[in-house]
Amino acid sequence: MGDWYQRQIVEPGKQPLLCLLLGFLGAFLFIRISVRLIRAQVSWWPKNVTPGGLHIHHVVFGVVLMIVGGLGLASPTGDRPPWAEIDAAVFGIGTALVLDEFALILHLKDVYWSEEGRLSVDAVVVGAAACGLLLLGASPFGVDDADVSEGGTKASGWTYVVVVAVNAGFALVALAKGKVFTGLLGILVPFFALVGAVRLARPGSPWARARYPAGGRKERRARVREEREGWRRRVRLRVYDAVAGRPSGP
Repeated sequence: MGDWYQRQIVEPGKQPLLCLLLGFLGAFLFIRISVRLIRAQVSWWPKNVTPGGLHIHHVVFGVVLMIVGGLGLASPTGDRPPWAEIDAAVFGIGTALVLDEFALILHLKDVYWSEEGRLSVDAVVVGAAACGLLLLGASPFGVDDADVSEGGTKASGWTYVVVVAVNAGFALVALAKGKVFTGLLGILVPFFALVGAVRLARPGSPWARARYPAGGRKERRARVREEREGWRRRVRLRVYDAVAGRPSGP
């Protein structure tokens, strides 16, 4: 195990990224446990931070930690152990706190325990998946695939441009079709973006509104598929409820 860790994590320089991911996951789990205990009004757990009656959301602490960690990583000591690992972990913790209240930032109001607040959990899942894929060696828009040509020589600049443009196009189409997870993860794994780009758009997505006439064949097929695959959304929401807590209301 030690040899594998040295070969796969330490030597490629991925240890700071691993620390970032661990800090990210640990902070998210901690803050969700904390807010659920506060919501349940558990007497022995600290309450919300409200100096002078002002409720300070944890996104504020997240922004501060991201600034501290980011400055540390950009400083002259940012690539030296153990500071690289420490700064990366601090940045990961701050990122988790910010993304956990992503829905509040988007809506500019407190929707944490509403249906809209589930978007924050979506953001955390995408962030963790992206970090994990980078740790496994994925590269944005498949740049590594264009690094070497078939003859074993270094690829030209135009090869990079074409590969990035094509893969970015697939990701944008997937996002326009309402495939948010597929499109975002497709930035790192182009195959995901390709799958999202060729499949039917979700009803109500920008692509469907622009290209699927109301009552047309594609519009009907998209709605049928959405209804048929509704079980996936139900499973995802149940997992979200178990991890992050059930939204308020019916």
